[in-house]
Order: sequence, then C-alpha cells, then structure tokens
Amino acid sequence: MNQDILKGRWSQLKGELKTQWGKLTDNDITQIEGQRDKLVGKVRERYGLAREDAERQVDDWLTRN
Repeated sequence: MNQDILKGRWSQLKGELKTQWGKLTDNDITQIEGQRDKLVGKVRERYGLAREDAERQVDDWLTRN
C-alpha cells in the first residue's frame, strides 16, 4: 500500500489495527500517524519480533485491508 493511501485511510484502519495487534495502545496508534515505519516499529516493540517478521506482518495486513 502506498504511504499516501495509508495516511489517507488511517482513521478507517485504526479499528482494524486494534483487532490485528491488540497489544497496541491508543497512544501507540496516535503516535503511528499512518506511517508504515512507525507501525512496524511499534509491532516490533510490543510483540518482540525481528524487523523482518514485523515488516512481513504489517505488509500482509496492509494487503488484506
């Protein structure tokens, strides 16, 4: 998903984000601001994943949504 599209759809995707990664807080979601790199970083932080694994999960989620 294009970064601009992600930012544009961010408000719509917030609910889906909490469903996918329940450990993300509302504050985390606010800080991410629709930026893929920040999302990857927060997923890594909350779930203790390697960067490649977090990127794969985020990319798969973005493709589905």
